[in-house]
Amino acid sequence: MNILILGATGRVGRQLATYALHDRHQVTVLVRTPEKIQINNKNLTILQGNVLNKEDIVRAMLGIDVVISALNTDGTTTLSDSMPLIIEAMENEGIKRIITIGTAGILQSRTMPNSLRYQSGESRQRSTRAAKEHHKVYDMLQQSTLEWTIVCPTYLPDGERLGKYRIDRNFLPEGGAEISVSDTAEFTFKQIIASEYIKSRVGISY
Repeated sequence: MNILILGATGRVGRQLATYALHDRHQVTVLVRTPEKIQINNKNLTILQGNVLNKEDIVRAMLGIDVVISALNTDGTTTLSDSMPLIIEAMENEGIKRIITIGTAGILQSRTMPNSLRYQSGESRQRSTRAAKEHHKVYDMLQQSTLEWTIVCPTYLPDGERLGKYRIDRNFLPEGGAEISVSDTAEFTFKQIIASEYIKSRVGISY
């Protein structure tokens, strides 16, 4: 497959690129600073550009089968500002499948079923601003024609890939407290061929 990875210099994005290249997919990454990509692989195409630049996004989408966005919030509105450009470019190019990394804050609350976790006090309050950004993206994807999946990890420490974790559609698994970057990337990568969670948020934790 031809896979476009956005946010490839981040912790999850780097792992995603590694998994995709290991499986011999063609991988394109759009990054502001190409030097940060420490991977040398004939199947890797590195494009210098910015997700907030429409022309860069359109250029990155050419010939792509599936998009994975591991963009994070980083105290900015890059996430919600770039998503309309990503959705428009995908719809124009006829690319249906997008998998994004969200946050457990935008999963449904178990205590207040009509609210999201970040609105109910179930998630750590310091992450509210990031959750609001991810919530905007969730709303945009719901209104799009795309086949989207939002992978929603809770606390994300670095750590070994265990390959064993719990997943729950639209909710965080009961009592879930953390999930490693490696396992989050593994599950996310598997979604490029899975159809079980299309148009769903997925909570993931140990």
